[in-house]
Amino acid sequence: GHEDFRPRIVPYYRDPNKPYKKVLRTRYIQTELGFHERLFVAVLTSKATLNTLAVAVNKTVAHHFPRLLYFTGLRSAKVPHGMVLVAHGDERPIWLMYETMHYIHQHFGSDYDWFYIMQDDTYAQAEQVKALVTHLSINQDVYLGRAEEFIGGDEQARYCHGGFGYLISRSLLLKLHPHLDSCRNEILSVRPDEWLGRCIIDFLGITCVSQLQGQHYHTYELAKNTEPEKEEEEEFQAALAVHPISDMTLMYRLHKRPGWEMDWTSEKVVGISTHSLFAQMQIRNLTSLTPAGEAGLTWPVGINAPFLPKSRFEVISWDYFTEQHLFSCPDGSPKCELSGASKADVSEIIESALEQLNSRYQPLLRFSKRQLLNGYRRFDPTRGMEYTLDLLLEAVTQKGHSHVLAKRVSLVRPLSKVEIIPMPYVTEATRVQLVLPLTVQDLDFVANFLDMFAMNTLDTHDNALLTLLFIYHPYDAQRVSQVDVFAGVKAMVGELEKRYAEVKIPWISVKTEVPSQVKLMDIVSKKHPVDTLFFLASVWTEINMEFLNLCRMNTISSWQVFFPVHFQEFNPALVYRGEQAASSSTDFLRDGHFDRHSFAEACFYNSDYMMARTKLAADILDRDEVLESMEVFDVFLHYSGLHLFRAVEPGLVQKYALRSCNPRLSEELYHRCVLSNLEGLASRSHLAMALFEQEQANST
Repeated sequence: GHEDFRPRIVPYYRDPNKPYKKVLRTRYIQTELGFHERLFVAVLTSKATLNTLAVAVNKTVAHHFPRLLYFTGLRSAKVPHGMVLVAHGDERPIWLMYETMHYIHQHFGSDYDWFYIMQDDTYAQAEQVKALVTHLSINQDVYLGRAEEFIGGDEQARYCHGGFGYLISRSLLLKLHPHLDSCRNEILSVRPDEWLGRCIIDFLGITCVSQLQGQHYHTYELAKNTEPEKEEEEEFQAALAVHPISDMTLMYRLHKRPGWEMDWTSEKVVGISTHSLFAQMQIRNLTSLTPAGEAGLTWPVGINAPFLPKSRFEVISWDYFTEQHLFSCPDGSPKCELSGASKADVSEIIESALEQLNSRYQPLLRFSKRQLLNGYRRFDPTRGMEYTLDLLLEAVTQKGHSHVLAKRVSLVRPLSKVEIIPMPYVTEATRVQLVLPLTVQDLDFVANFLDMFAMNTLDTHDNALLTLLFIYHPYDAQRVSQVDVFAGVKAMVGELEKRYAEVKIPWISVKTEVPSQVKLMDIVSKKHPVDTLFFLASVWTEINMEFLNLCRMNTISSWQVFFPVHFQEFNPALVYRGEQAASSSTDFLRDGHFDRHSFAEACFYNSDYMMARTKLAADILDRDEVLESMEVFDVFLHYSGLHLFRAVEPGLVQKYALRSCNPRLSEELYHRCVLSNLEGLASRSHLAMALFEQEQANST
């Protein structure tokens, strides 16, 4: 019983007589080490209550649980938004329970330690349920809930009442699963919770308990016409689950009941504060034993030390602000008005500084703010947002004497716990449909685009297709039978199709004076299946396999669209001024910029575009002229409800070219195009050097 377990290195040996087998490793180390998630919650609902009570559960407590699924026999025609529903196809209660337990074991049995099963007419205190499982040992077979006697059964046997929810451990679920079929065929019962309880007792010999390992499962049975706001009984205050909930309104009233959530939250905050103070005291005591000694103690205690730059290029600059203005603006201007989230941030940090000062010096002194003299803030990626405030304060003593003084305070808004956001799984094998709109002004750049497409996709057999969109001016469209302005491009496409026999590059011809991105995408969308992954490109885009994979990975159907910010090279005539271009990667990044004014490239699924486009059509009715002032980005931003992933992409590079800006488009789109051209000329240092050389030449 006191054996000392010590790690032992097992030498690797491979039998030369046996064929070599490649070892398959898991995707995540957590899977390989056998770690499990803590809690899975199953909510039993029905077709009749899916859009009422189940929705109320989803809006009140669902977001407090790490994973929650709804199980029903039959589903309604429309499933409420944001709910993961599993329908078994049969409304019989025993069948629903049997199928639910089988489904949980099959899909989640190896991933979670605890399984909490509740009905949609139950209100559960989510935080208390999560706290309960943290105090229970996972090595025991646990069947915990409100223990009830069987009618006419053994006095010692108990089942867990389904209306108040019950907790099942993973070990119990694994032992129970082989007997589910026998229970379905041999045990007769009207109530599903009784059926499950009898199954566990008959085959495993385990009865339901209301307390275990010092933890109590408190419940409260709600009487008819109860006013939850006026309920003061101790049992109600301590209840982990309340049942029955007759309607949605009662569920919301319970959730919003003054004092209930507040009491639990306040108790939790006090516990966290006490634990934090104890941890800080331990850190102070242990710091003296470290090699750095007391000098190694960081402020605030327990927060990471500030980032130490290794060179002047890594120094994090401070942003200066006052209560009215910010002197480091997003658009590059030297001064802008403090508003929105920044204003709220400054107000909150000043209030916090005063609160900390008063808590430290009261009752001897009471401080009030006269003025913010200076404010500085910077974001340190190792610890959070740092602030330094110079405050003009009025200090009042207990006797009423006042004195004005200036005080410098430092504050830190630390980074909270980092969490991995669950995202749907995507694969790199998805076919990408490239869409390339072309105007007459783009003809000089088409040859380079097609060469890069052939080299990086056709030669490598990447799963990507190309569709060309020829945009004819009405004048050119009338003369197309005599002179086709796109004849040269069509000839190049024909050569590609001859070289790659299995490749077909279709084109679509459009006649318009105003090439609206949305109108063009409407035409393309109708000619492709709904599950098509589009990559909307520009003629200056250099296609490569790396970006196509990023397009696949960053675009998730019904979840996320991807709008990359390409890297735009500067005008070589201004940057190099006759010298040879540098070839190193650092110089490459220096000789250009990320063009945040361009939204020409986009990756999205056709189904997502069609859904957003339908909402847009209902909003604008027949006012098609509105589309001329919009881009595809605007459609997704205002009408999709999806995540818009907008990020710089170094792998998407464009050579310098002076874009032609169509004055027929909206003022905003035209202004963005002009700004893109101007900022794409060169950096400020390059422009300054060019002006200096020009002035030198003029003076001589």
